[in-house]
Amino acid sequence: MSTPEKLRGLSDIYRFFRKNTTPIYFVSPTAYNILGLGQWIQGFKYITHFDSFDGGHFRVTNPEQNTEREFQSMEDMVNYLLSHKESVDLFQRNGGKGKILTVMFDEKTEEIAKQLGVDIALPPAELRTRLDSKIVTTQLANEAGVASAPNIVDVKASSYQELRALAAENNLGEKLVVQTPYGDSGKTTYFISNEADWEKVADKVIGETLKVMKYINHIPGTVEAVATRCGTMVGPLQTDITGYQELTPYKGGWCGNDIFPEILEGAQRDKIIGMVKAMGDKLYETGYRGTFCFDYLVDTDDGEVYLGEINPRISGASPLTNLVTSKYGGIPLMLFHLLEFMDVDFEIDVDEIQKRWSDFGSWTQLVLKHTTDEVRSITKAPQSGIWRMLDDGNITFVRSSIDWNNVSDGQDAFYIRVYDAGDYAYLGADMGILVARGRMQTDDRQLLPRAHQWVRAINAEFEYKALDELEVPYIPTDNVRKMI
Repeated sequence: MSTPEKLRGLSDIYRFFRKNTTPIYFVSPTAYNILGLGQWIQGFKYITHFDSFDGGHFRVTNPEQNTEREFQSMEDMVNYLLSHKESVDLFQRNGGKGKILTVMFDEKTEEIAKQLGVDIALPPAELRTRLDSKIVTTQLANEAGVASAPNIVDVKASSYQELRALAAENNLGEKLVVQTPYGDSGKTTYFISNEADWEKVADKVIGETLKVMKYINHIPGTVEAVATRCGTMVGPLQTDITGYQELTPYKGGWCGNDIFPEILEGAQRDKIIGMVKAMGDKLYETGYRGTFCFDYLVDTDDGEVYLGEINPRISGASPLTNLVTSKYGGIPLMLFHLLEFMDVDFEIDVDEIQKRWSDFGSWTQLVLKHTTDEVRSITKAPQSGIWRMLDDGNITFVRSSIDWNNVSDGQDAFYIRVYDAGDYAYLGADMGILVARGRMQTDDRQLLPRAHQWVRAINAEFEYKALDELEVPYIPTDNVRKMI
């Protein structure tokens, strides 16, 4: 068998994926994280739990849940989808081989994939889990010369007095940010300035190995990157949208992103990109390759930039990253992740390709969580597709659509539904995601009026009913509530 020719530029990469014969499947609760990638790759399919498109997306398979299964984690849901008969039949129809992409998986997923004869096109679960620790991330960053906000890691505190002593010894100040090693969307980040704050979260931090940071006034942001054999390629910077009560019940919880060309121009931008490259190269040394998300913090008092944390996976930043890099840069960043797992050699100029998305239009994604602490049955939910904002603040459904490329102007938005009629709404549930042109947040981190309008209007499209007296709803645990 002849050795495949080395890919040496974008033309070769386009051709390679256009002629691809290896089936590639994205297995996840929804298709949102890498929606639209199938436009670039022959043989690309989605296998999802939620039918966001009412059967109207020709690349999406929604295996029928024929039992009242209560998923214990996002990994549990992925394992169910991967081993479902409809998925297995799909694999067999496509030759029985292929590559799997997903957001979350574990060692059981790897066992199932091996039995099915498909490869997981992601770093091993054991390595991902180790790198996902905020403590390990900080230690690796130190080795790579990437600064974090002043902190101590790998410590424990059984009382507020012990925490204060640790902070005083390390000059961390009175206001502290305390994190446990694992957790997402701000759920395991605690702000502690006094004993009352400690008492509220003591049961969650006592006994845990902690990262304790000095509180800084900051702007949070994120950037997706891909660690490759040719170096680390960095996507466009994004600002985080976090903690708004209209969008999330979690204080400090992530609920979207703005992406616009003017983010941190000049020395700050260059420094962040340099930090991401250094971190990506360090990750590659550990054996990690492919996409990762780098959360950064910009100190608004002195302008310093710091690493927040690393998410070693396809993430919530992936949708806007791939939208911008494909629409304005001519190639989605995710393709470079796949190259690392496609049994093909390549040689690319990372810096030259990265320049392609140096200028782009502004976009926003808003993740709409259920913010009411009441379990209700959904009787009506907004459709996925293009919606338009009217002059009176109401919205109207324009047309069905399977991605955001049909968002024509600032009055339109693409909405992808997660929960539908017949499902239950509960505190923290990801109800749906909105993608729109333009920004939804000001420089000083206030929601713009248009954001309030869209959130109110989409939420008004849902209708609910109270539970019947004997109705016992399935409410996912915290480990499976995240759907993207």
